[in-house]
Amino acid sequence: ADLRVSADEFRQELLHGQGLTVGGTDTRFSGDTLDRTGRHARYDPSDAAIGSAYVSSFNDYVRRVLKYSDERSYRPQVDEIIEAWNFMHQPLGGAENNPPSERTVNVIPDLARAMKYNPLLKVQLNAGYFDLLTPYFQGMYEMRHLPVPARLRDNIEYRYYESGHLVYLSTAALSQLHGNAADFIARTSARPAPPAR
Repeated sequence: ADLRVSADEFRQELLHGQGLTVGGTDTRFSGDTLDRTGRHARYDPSDAAIGSAYVSSFNDYVRRVLKYSDERSYRPQVDEIIEAWNFMHQPLGGAENNPPSERTVNVIPDLARAMKYNPLLKVQLNAGYFDLLTPYFQGMYEMRHLPVPARLRDNIEYRYYESGHLVYLSTAALSQLHGNAADFIARTSARPAPPAR
């Protein structure tokens, strides 16, 4: 593959000899491979393992607590909508100022622009080590290559967890995430003291 292996190819091949496919949402999960001759993973074992708990909890919550009575069911994946979705994204400042290659769902230019508009803006990146949807180094790479002046790079902090994409899936990671988010909000919400008169 000329060192260009997609996440789905990696998930299909890593444990191929054992007949297993690795999870994408959380690589700590694996499940029986659906198509051992296929090049790409056909499903996500981590989603299969945890999806029903989320769907049943959500359906219970919206009906019992929120009293939402529509007969429609919550579905965690909407592939038919995603296939028809227009992922074109016009970054702040207008698409006419950006080459066609940047007119996508990439919001990095929006974050860079927001940080330039507001140099006091702070950013905390939270990520799981076992996440293949947003792999560990991808977020770090994006932030370190964010097109902002060097002085603004100190406004970005990183927090990583022994988890997958759903950081809150484990109690320990959830506790860490809560503590980090609360600390971040407390530190970054403080207003600077007014200048002395």
